[in-house]
Amino acid sequence: MVKSSQLSILGGLVAAVGASACCAGPLVLLLMGISGTWISHLTLLDPYRPIFIFAVVVLFGFAGWQIHRPINDCAKGESCATSKVRARRIVIFWSTALLAFLFVTSNYWIIWLV
Repeated sequence: MVKSSQLSILGGLVAAVGASACCAGPLVLLLMGISGTWISHLTLLDPYRPIFIFAVVVLFGFAGWQIHRPINDCAKGESCATSKVRARRIVIFWSTALLAFLFVTSNYWIIWLV
């Protein structure tokens, strides 16, 4: 459970970054002081955005199912049966899910920052 939920959270976060690359990438370049007319042509990953968003939903759904499943599914000595470890994983899951949500929805709110 540990590796599968950690890998799916990490994969979901990477997919969220990929989904926001078309919109957040130019903003990051502008904030770093890099400018030019070529920045408006950084839409190479835009056609793949729905695929990245689907990957985010699937991977975070699997991670959430792994983390929030009933404790009686865990064997008596596994880390998922320990309440402190479980609480820490839930906090990490929801923190990264919020970050992924911000990345995925960045093309809707990033226009107010430019």
